[in-house]
Amino acid sequence: MNIHLVDGTYELFRAHFGTPPAKSPDGRTVGATRGIIQTLLALLKQPGVTHVGVAFDHVIESFRNDLYPGYKTSAGVPPELLAQFPLAERAAAALGLVVWPMVEFEADDAIATAATRWHADPQVEQVVVCSPDKDLCQLVRGDKIVCLDRRQNIVLNEAAVIEKFGVPPASIPDYLGLIGDSADGFPGVARWGAKSTAPVLRRFGTIEAIQDNPLLWDVRVRGAQSMADSLRASRADAMLFKKLATLRYDVPLQESLDDLRWRGVRRAEFIALCEDLGLQRLKDAPVKWAENGS
Repeated sequence: MNIHLVDGTYELFRAHFGTPPAKSPDGRTVGATRGIIQTLLALLKQPGVTHVGVAFDHVIESFRNDLYPGYKTSAGVPPELLAQFPLAERAAAALGLVVWPMVEFEADDAIATAATRWHADPQVEQVVVCSPDKDLCQLVRGDKIVCLDRRQNIVLNEAAVIEKFGVPPASIPDYLGLIGDSADGFPGVARWGAKSTAPVLRRFGTIEAIQDNPLLWDVRVRGAQSMADSLRASRADAMLFKKLATLRYDVPLQESLDDLRWRGVRRAEFIALCEDLGLQRLKDAPVKWAENGS
């Protein structure tokens, strides 16, 4: 079997900004919710999709905001999009999917916990992390855990991660700690760009192992002395940024592997949702209904 772990937050943002707007009969904005229903139904129609979990940032802020004030927040997120997180979670549940709404942790942490918990199960052939988020590339393990960009139909296994970023999956938190991640709100270390960071991390593996003296690096990179000076002055910041980029594997997920088995759309819940949101055209879209009809 394959396990598909969906970044619901990414899918909701993509639907909000990439699909036509829509209103419910009572005036609520529901275009993103309609979009995520459509994209999840499209996933469920694909062969081999049997076990699915969807994680959402129910609250954008997380424990990482306590570690670094500049970390991403809900500031600037359109209110009509924020208001659809509960609707999207309700929609995913009505589709018969396991839903993880994160408050203290982030959606990525739930996905990380699920991927590492079940990838070694002998029943599991592959864990497919459905997201283009580079943070999640740290989860990739050979061909057993891969990342899938569904929009571009690009699969990243371990070899592909190395080809794309120049470092193995285990070094992705260090890589982001050094170059920064504007999407998550931390800047990285001055003078450490993607091209120069990759060969240094290939040599040392982690920020902690990088020598202060660039003469000991054993790799040729342009501006090595200035990079070393910058890291020496900002090593504490680099370690903090690495911590922000490192996913957690201890989210208290209650489900078993069998709970992730998709048994069909919950007819009553789904039809009630479509009527509530004015999405009448979607009522007949599911190709499989749960046997108990609920």
